[in-house]
Amino acid sequence: MSLRTLNAKDATDLDKDLMSVGAFSLDQLMELAGLSVSQAVYQVHPPEKGKRVLVAVGPGNNGGDGLVAARHLWHYGYQPTIFYPKQSKNELYQRLSEQLKNLGVPFTDDFEGALKNTDHVVDSIFGFSFSGEVREPFAAVITAMENTKVPVTAVDAPSSWSIEDGPPSSGPGAKFNPENLISLTAPKPLVSHFRGRHFVGGRFLPPSVAQKYNLDMPEYKGVEQIVELPAGQNTKTQEV
Repeated sequence: MSLRTLNAKDATDLDKDLMSVGAFSLDQLMELAGLSVSQAVYQVHPPEKGKRVLVAVGPGNNGGDGLVAARHLWHYGYQPTIFYPKQSKNELYQRLSEQLKNLGVPFTDDFEGALKNTDHVVDSIFGFSFSGEVREPFAAVITAMENTKVPVTAVDAPSSWSIEDGPPSSGPGAKFNPENLISLTAPKPLVSHFRGRHFVGGRFLPPSVAQKYNLDMPEYKGVEQIVELPAGQNTKTQEV
Protein backbone atom coordinates (compact mmCIF):
# COMPACT_ATOMS: atom_id res chain seq x y z
CA MET A 1 0.00 0.00 0.00
CA SER A 2 1.34 3.44 -0.93
CA LEU A 3 -0.28 6.78 -0.23
CA ARG A 4 0.11 10.16 -1.88
CA THR A 5 1.81 12.84 0.19
CA LEU A 6 0.47 16.22 1.23
CA ASN A 7 2.78 19.26 1.13
CA ALA A 8 2.78 22.00 3.77
CA LYS A 9 0.61 24.45 1.82
CA ASP A 10 -2.00 21.83 0.98
CA ALA A 11 -1.97 20.54 4.56
CA THR A 12 -2.78 24.05 5.79
CA ASP A 13 -5.51 24.49 3.19
CA LEU A 14 -6.96 21.07 3.96
CA ASP A 15 -7.24 21.94 7.66
CA LYS A 16 -9.09 25.13 6.70
CA ASP A 17 -11.47 23.11 4.53
CA LEU A 18 -12.11 20.67 7.36
CA MET A 19 -13.07 23.57 9.63
CA SER A 20 -15.24 25.28 7.00
CA VAL A 21 -16.99 22.96 4.56
CA GLY A 22 -16.20 19.98 6.80
CA ALA A 23 -17.80 21.71 9.83
CA PHE A 24 -15.14 20.43 12.25
CA SER A 25 -13.89 22.57 15.13
CA LEU A 26 -10.20 22.79 16.02
CA ASP A 27 -10.69 20.90 19.27
CA GLN A 28 -12.50 18.09 17.41
CA LEU A 29 -9.62 17.70 14.97
CA MET A 30 -7.10 17.81 17.81
CA GLU A 31 -9.03 15.14 19.70
CA LEU A 32 -9.11 12.87 16.66
CA ALA A 33 -5.41 13.45 15.96
CA GLY A 34 -4.42 12.80 19.57
CA LEU A 35 -6.49 9.62 19.61
CA SER A 36 -4.61 8.41 16.53
CA VAL A 37 -1.28 9.20 18.19
CA SER A 38 -2.25 7.28 21.32
CA GLN A 39 -3.22 4.24 19.25
CA ALA A 40 0.10 4.34 17.41
CA VAL A 41 1.97 4.42 20.72
CA TYR A 42 -0.09 1.50 21.98
CA GLN A 43 0.72 -0.42 18.79
CA VAL A 44 4.50 0.09 18.92
CA HIS A 45 4.91 0.17 22.70
CA PRO A 46 2.16 -1.72 24.57
CA PRO A 47 2.06 -1.17 28.34
CA GLU A 48 3.85 -4.44 29.08
CA LYS A 49 6.97 -2.93 27.48
CA GLY A 50 6.94 -0.14 30.07
CA LYS A 51 4.25 2.29 31.12
CA ARG A 52 6.33 5.45 31.50
CA VAL A 53 5.82 7.80 28.54
CA LEU A 54 7.47 11.21 28.25
CA VAL A 55 5.54 13.59 26.00
CA ALA A 56 7.49 16.55 24.59
CA VAL A 57 4.93 19.26 23.82
CA GLY A 58 5.46 22.23 21.53
CA PRO A 59 3.63 25.57 21.54
CA GLY A 60 1.25 24.91 18.62
CA ASN A 61 -1.28 22.42 17.31
CA ASN A 62 1.25 19.58 17.22
CA GLY A 63 1.73 20.08 20.95
CA GLY A 64 -2.03 20.04 21.45
CA ASP A 65 -2.16 16.65 19.71
CA GLY A 66 0.45 15.44 22.21
CA LEU A 67 -1.58 16.67 25.18
CA VAL A 68 -4.66 14.83 23.92
CA ALA A 69 -2.60 11.69 23.28
CA ALA A 70 -1.23 11.82 26.83
CA ARG A 71 -4.76 11.87 28.26
CA HIS A 72 -5.75 8.82 26.23
CA LEU A 73 -2.54 7.04 27.21
CA TRP A 74 -3.33 7.63 30.90
CA HIS A 75 -6.70 5.98 30.39
CA TYR A 76 -4.97 3.04 28.68
CA GLY A 77 -2.93 2.47 31.83
CA TYR A 78 0.27 4.34 30.96
CA GLN A 79 2.06 6.81 33.22
CA PRO A 80 2.64 9.90 31.07
CA THR A 81 4.85 12.83 32.05
CA ILE A 82 4.55 16.14 30.21
CA PHE A 83 7.39 18.43 29.14
CA TYR A 84 5.67 21.67 28.07
CA PRO A 85 8.07 24.62 28.42
CA LYS A 86 6.22 27.13 26.19
CA GLN A 87 2.68 26.80 27.48
CA SER A 88 0.05 28.57 25.41
CA LYS A 89 -2.38 31.06 26.92
CA ASN A 90 -5.02 29.90 24.47
CA GLU A 91 -8.08 28.55 26.28
CA LEU A 92 -8.07 25.25 24.36
CA TYR A 93 -4.50 24.40 25.36
CA GLN A 94 -5.12 25.49 28.93
CA ARG A 95 -8.11 23.15 29.13
CA LEU A 96 -6.08 20.27 27.70
CA SER A 97 -3.39 20.89 30.32
CA GLU A 98 -5.96 21.13 33.10
CA GLN A 99 -7.52 17.83 32.04
CA LEU A 100 -4.15 16.15 32.52
CA LYS A 101 -3.53 17.83 35.86
CA ASN A 102 -6.95 16.64 37.02
CA LEU A 103 -5.75 13.09 36.33
CA GLY A 104 -2.61 13.67 38.36
CA VAL A 105 -0.33 13.62 35.32
CA PRO A 106 2.96 15.31 36.25
CA PHE A 107 4.53 18.17 34.32
CA THR A 108 8.31 18.57 34.32
CA ASP A 109 10.79 21.30 33.37
CA ASP A 110 13.69 18.83 33.17
CA PHE A 111 13.45 16.91 29.91
CA GLU A 112 16.85 15.24 30.10
CA GLY A 113 16.24 14.16 33.68
CA ALA A 114 12.83 12.74 32.79
CA LEU A 115 14.32 11.00 29.76
CA LYS A 116 16.47 8.89 32.08
CA ASN A 117 13.33 7.54 33.73
CA THR A 118 11.01 6.81 30.84
CA ASP A 119 10.25 3.88 28.56
CA HIS A 120 9.00 5.77 25.52
CA VAL A 121 8.98 9.33 24.15
CA VAL A 122 6.32 11.12 22.14
CA ASP A 123 7.73 13.95 20.03
CA SER A 124 4.91 16.47 19.55
CA ILE A 125 7.04 19.62 19.41
CA PHE A 126 6.83 20.76 15.78
CA GLY A 127 4.47 19.67 13.01
CA PHE A 128 3.93 20.38 9.33
CA SER A 129 3.96 24.17 9.75
CA PHE A 130 7.51 24.26 11.17
CA SER A 131 10.18 26.23 9.34
CA GLY A 132 13.33 28.10 10.25
CA GLU A 133 15.86 27.60 13.01
CA VAL A 134 15.25 25.49 16.11
CA ARG A 135 15.72 27.58 19.24
CA GLU A 136 16.04 26.71 22.90
CA PRO A 137 14.68 25.06 24.87
CA PHE A 138 13.71 22.79 21.99
CA ALA A 139 17.16 22.54 20.39
CA ALA A 140 18.50 20.71 23.43
CA VAL A 141 15.40 18.50 23.59
CA ILE A 142 15.71 17.47 19.95
CA THR A 143 19.40 16.72 20.46
CA ALA A 144 18.51 14.57 23.46
CA MET A 145 15.92 12.63 21.44
CA GLU A 146 18.47 12.27 18.65
CA ASN A 147 20.98 10.64 21.00
CA THR A 148 18.76 8.61 23.31
CA LYS A 149 18.29 4.86 23.10
CA VAL A 150 14.71 5.27 24.34
CA PRO A 151 12.29 4.70 21.42
CA VAL A 152 10.58 7.81 20.07
CA THR A 153 7.26 8.21 18.26
CA ALA A 154 7.06 11.45 16.26
CA VAL A 155 3.75 13.20 15.61
CA ASP A 156 3.32 14.13 11.92
CA ALA A 157 7.00 15.03 11.55
CA PRO A 158 10.22 14.41 13.47
CA SER A 159 10.83 17.78 15.10
CA SER A 160 13.34 19.99 13.21
CA TRP A 161 12.62 18.25 9.89
CA SER A 162 11.51 20.21 6.84
CA ILE A 163 8.14 18.97 5.67
CA GLU A 164 9.37 18.91 2.10
CA ASP A 165 13.04 17.99 2.48
CA GLY A 166 13.39 15.94 5.65
CA PRO A 167 16.16 16.34 8.25
CA PRO A 168 18.33 19.46 8.35
CA SER A 169 21.85 19.22 6.95
CA SER A 170 23.37 20.23 10.28
CA GLY A 171 22.47 21.20 13.83
CA PRO A 172 19.76 19.73 16.06
CA GLY A 173 17.90 16.95 14.31
CA ALA A 174 20.40 16.36 11.50
CA LYS A 175 20.75 12.73 12.60
CA PHE A 176 17.31 12.42 14.22
CA ASN A 177 15.38 9.51 12.70
CA PRO A 178 12.92 8.24 15.33
CA GLU A 179 11.73 4.68 15.53
CA ASN A 180 8.12 5.54 14.73
CA LEU A 181 6.10 8.20 12.90
CA ILE A 182 2.36 8.83 12.90
CA SER A 183 1.32 10.97 9.92
CA LEU A 184 -1.91 12.85 10.53
CA THR A 185 -4.52 13.06 7.75
CA ALA A 186 -1.93 12.03 5.14
CA PRO A 187 1.84 11.49 4.88
CA LYS A 188 4.04 14.49 4.17
CA PRO A 189 6.91 14.48 1.60
CA LEU A 190 9.52 14.12 4.37
CA VAL A 191 8.61 10.44 4.75
CA SER A 192 10.93 9.61 1.85
CA HIS A 193 13.74 10.16 4.40
CA PHE A 194 12.10 8.20 7.21
CA ARG A 195 13.31 4.68 8.03
CA GLY A 196 11.13 3.46 10.91
CA ARG A 197 7.59 2.21 11.40
CA HIS A 198 5.11 4.54 9.74
CA PHE A 199 1.42 4.93 10.59
CA VAL A 200 -1.29 7.15 9.13
CA GLY A 201 -4.20 8.46 11.18
CA GLY A 202 -6.96 10.15 9.24
CA ARG A 203 -10.18 8.26 9.86
CA PHE A 204 -12.21 11.46 9.85
CA LEU A 205 -11.42 12.77 6.38
CA PRO A 206 -14.60 13.30 4.30
CA PRO A 207 -14.32 11.67 0.86
CA SER A 208 -15.05 15.02 -0.83
CA VAL A 209 -12.04 16.62 0.87
CA ALA A 210 -9.82 13.63 0.10
CA GLN A 211 -10.84 13.86 -3.55
CA LYS A 212 -10.12 17.60 -3.71
CA TYR A 213 -6.52 16.99 -2.60
CA ASN A 214 -6.14 13.77 -4.59
CA LEU A 215 -5.52 11.75 -1.44
CA ASP A 216 -5.85 8.01 -1.00
CA MET A 217 -8.19 6.69 1.67
CA PRO A 218 -6.51 3.73 3.41
CA GLU A 219 -8.63 0.86 4.65
CA TYR A 220 -9.01 1.11 8.43
CA LYS A 221 -9.84 -2.11 10.22
CA GLY A 222 -12.55 -2.47 12.85
CA VAL A 223 -12.53 0.51 15.19
CA GLU A 224 -8.86 1.37 14.60
CA GLN A 225 -7.97 5.00 13.88
CA ILE A 226 -4.59 4.18 12.32
CA VAL A 227 -3.09 2.13 9.51
CA GLU A 228 0.52 0.97 9.38
CA LEU A 229 2.23 1.30 6.02
CA PRO A 230 4.49 -1.62 5.08
CA ALA A 231 8.20 -0.84 5.02
CA GLY A 232 9.36 0.28 1.60
CA GLN A 233 5.82 1.06 0.45
CA ASN A 234 5.25 4.29 2.32
CA THR A 235 4.29 6.93 -0.21
CA LYS A 236 4.10 8.03 -3.78
CA THR A 237 4.61 11.49 -5.19
CA GLN A 238 1.54 13.68 -5.21
CA GLU A 239 0.32 14.33 -8.71
CA VAL A 240 -0.50 17.95 -9.55
